[in-house]
Amino acid sequence: MNPTTDRHDAGPGPAQGGAVVFVLDGDGTVLQCTTGVLDLIGRPADQVRGRPMTDFATTPGPWDGAAGHAGTEPLELCTALRHRNGTEVEVNAEVLPLPAAGGARFLVCAIPSAAGRRWTEDQSLIRALFDQSRIGLVVHDTELRTTRANLGREFFGIPLAADPWQHVPDRSLRAILVPEDAAAIEEQWRRVLRTGEAVIDWEHSARRLNAPDQERILSSSAFRLDDSHGRAIGVAAVFTDVTEQHTARRRLALLHAAAARLGQTLDVTRNSEELTRVLVPDFADLACVDLVEKVIQGDDPGAFSPGTPLRRIAVAPADGAWPPETYQRGDSVYARDLESDALRDGQAILVPDLADLEKRLSPDRERRRLMFPELATSALIAPLRARGRVLGVLGLWRGRDRIPFGVNDVPLAEEIASRAALSVENSRRYTSELRTVETLQRSLLPPAGVEFSAAETAGTYVPAGTAAGIGGSWYDVIPLSSTRVAFVIGDVAGHGLGATATMGRLRTAVQTLADLDLAPEELLTHLDDLATRLAYTEPQSDGSAGGVVGASCLYCVYDPITGRCAMASAGHPPPILTSPEGHTRRVDLKPGPALGVGGMPFEPVELHLGPGSVLAFYTNQLVAHDEASSKDRTRRLRDALHAAVQAGGSPADIGRAAVDRVLTEPAADDIALLVARVRALPEGATVAWRFTADPTVVGQARELVTSQLAAWGLEEMAFTTELIVSELVTNAIRYAGSPIGLRLIKDKTLICEVSDPSQTQPHLRRARLTDEGGRGLFLIAQLAHRWGSRYTPSGKTIWTEQALGAVPEIPLDVF
Repeated sequence: MNPTTDRHDAGPGPAQGGAVVFVLDGDGTVLQCTTGVLDLIGRPADQVRGRPMTDFATTPGPWDGAAGHAGTEPLELCTALRHRNGTEVEVNAEVLPLPAAGGARFLVCAIPSAAGRRWTEDQSLIRALFDQSRIGLVVHDTELRTTRANLGREFFGIPLAADPWQHVPDRSLRAILVPEDAAAIEEQWRRVLRTGEAVIDWEHSARRLNAPDQERILSSSAFRLDDSHGRAIGVAAVFTDVTEQHTARRRLALLHAAAARLGQTLDVTRNSEELTRVLVPDFADLACVDLVEKVIQGDDPGAFSPGTPLRRIAVAPADGAWPPETYQRGDSVYARDLESDALRDGQAILVPDLADLEKRLSPDRERRRLMFPELATSALIAPLRARGRVLGVLGLWRGRDRIPFGVNDVPLAEEIASRAALSVENSRRYTSELRTVETLQRSLLPPAGVEFSAAETAGTYVPAGTAAGIGGSWYDVIPLSSTRVAFVIGDVAGHGLGATATMGRLRTAVQTLADLDLAPEELLTHLDDLATRLAYTEPQSDGSAGGVVGASCLYCVYDPITGRCAMASAGHPPPILTSPEGHTRRVDLKPGPALGVGGMPFEPVELHLGPGSVLAFYTNQLVAHDEASSKDRTRRLRDALHAAVQAGGSPADIGRAAVDRVLTEPAADDIALLVARVRALPEGATVAWRFTADPTVVGQARELVTSQLAAWGLEEMAFTTELIVSELVTNAIRYAGSPIGLRLIKDKTLICEVSDPSQTQPHLRRARLTDEGGRGLFLIAQLAHRWGSRYTPSGKTIWTEQALGAVPEIPLDVF
């Protein structure tokens, strides 16, 4: 039994067969039929032959018409046949008359209507694909030769045949496209032939041989064509031209990358480097940024003219090697007249063919270094222009393997250059502000290295990486009376210009208070009162207390004659001390409250420092990174200071070594470090005497002073010094009483000190003509270079300084 017959006999639905051919005689009787009739109506051919066609038709009308049709043209019918299971099968039929000779008069071809529609749709679809031009269709054989295509010469260089089904033999992609594009496409198509895996929406370059400079991007989908036995017979590719969409996407991608990556930093150089990395290799093979020298320094660039000095601060090559024949990074660049005129007007310079320009310009060596890298074939130079001023130049080049720059590339380059110029301008303004703050900060600090008889010092100031981080870290070294010296370090809460200005005010206040020769704890008390007063009288713009509240300060006084060192702290960390024996430790000092907080006294601490001892004062930002690492950084600072001192370096060397060891990353806040190596005065540089309050000791004091000055070789200063000593000792005897101390110190100046138990400070006044006294201090002020007084634990000391070898003129009106 035929299995096909069994299958259809049992089927409940209508037959879904293919085309069936019936041969009819003149009466419509079936003389012969193809075996497909079983699939069509469920009856084998031997049950159909010899029976009228009307036996299988639902209505005889159409077949009667066929029997009476005597024309020569086919007659198309749409009717229904009766299936063996009782259902109807709609068919499309064509009735073709046969020659009159013989019994067969008609040839009827019937196909189920559904299958007919599918076949008609398939044919229409294929015809539509080959007839239209918006969607490309190319059929290749197994040798990748084009056999059919719907592409005209103006599209791809393929001639369009009159009949789209006509073969176009022996036409390969390499005869149509540039070699590199053809090779890439052929590689994909061979993979489709080999694996049978389709390629979907693959975008690729497809530049034509007759227009290699015109960019053409296609989106292709390819699939393998197999015969009825599953053997590959070729590849069909359907594609559309997406050049405009690709260009738009690339433009948007570059603009998005520029918007996302430019302006992320306020560093001029890093912004320029990021610009070149955005454009290479997606848009160009070589890119550079040349900025006006003044812009790099943070200054206003001024007018852009021929010869304006620029500096190449960023380069980016696609292959990793910048051409050696062109200007290198860091080189000074000078634009020529032609380039300067165009750039000054804000115009980009497009050079599609560098070789042609080179022939026309006959460039000299400098212009060749500026515009003509050996491997480049086209160039695009765009000005970096912001707020009406040219800040620099963006240079772009493409090599031989890329499509030259065209007019469509200019708007994109100009827009990215405009974004970059704004970033550079913001960076320039920030650099200017940063330099202003740094300049103000440094101008308010003393010289980095200061040397006195009492100590050799070196200060290190490390500004923060941003203007927002620059605050009020400061240090100072203040010479005091009698060769003593004061070391000061402090930090103002807050950042920016306000903190810097507050720091300047505090430093001035400390210098003023230091001139009063106050003890460290007393000076900080006065400074705390000032901070409290300023906080109430000068609130900040947001209504909060002034930035002086919360500031810290450490004040230390060292006497090189006695070796005594006294210090007190207002919220500042204690210094690190390295003794002459090489022992390094933190000074055991308990910091008091910060300035402006009040409520607690400042506790001083006293030390005895031997010559060569090193004190390191630092702001808390140097070690206070976070709670976990603060102890580690303090230990590293102590170890670094110890190693640097042991190496015998100067205070400047010690400071640099400590900062380099501890500061492993850019500082978020500014940092100050003051290193001081203390000294002692030479032996024999001081001499002291004690007297009772007896008028007869005045002459004795003069004799002792004259003798000592002769021993020091300062005989020419004897007369003025005798006058000073006579006046001071006489006043002490008259107003203070015993004991009276007299001390001479030979340093860079001659210092004379008279001490007494009274704490009444002397006052300078001008005596009237009728007054019998009151001219002593006025006389001293005329004879001495400087003079003053300070409190001591047992009274006060009046001191004078005279320049060595100087003999002042004594005005007559003092007598």
